[in-house]
Amino acid sequence: MGKRKVLSEANLKELVMPQQGEILGRAIKMTGGDQVIVKCADGVTRMCRIRGKLKRRMWIREGDIVLVAPWDFDNAKADILWRYIQAHTQWLDANGYLKGI
Repeated sequence: MGKRKVLSEANLKELVMPQQGEILGRAIKMTGGDQVIVKCADGVTRMCRIRGKLKRRMWIREGDIVLVAPWDFDNAKADILWRYIQAHTQWLDANGYLKGI
């Protein structure tokens, strides 16, 4: 058995689109303790936390495009649901999803 050949990073992950109540954002600053400051597409800067499912699976860096879900009871905070890879970020930008970021 040989190595599996991956032609591009886009073949590794599927594209997750924003659903009802979810917003795209850009990670501005890592504050530590799984907390990230994110500038969202609706113009609000939120303190977001990385969900437990993603803590060790996806590494988030400053400048990454992420999918966030604002909390119902506090609009200044949110949960990070997904981090987009570079190929998906380019596709989102070309199709107009990243206008306010």
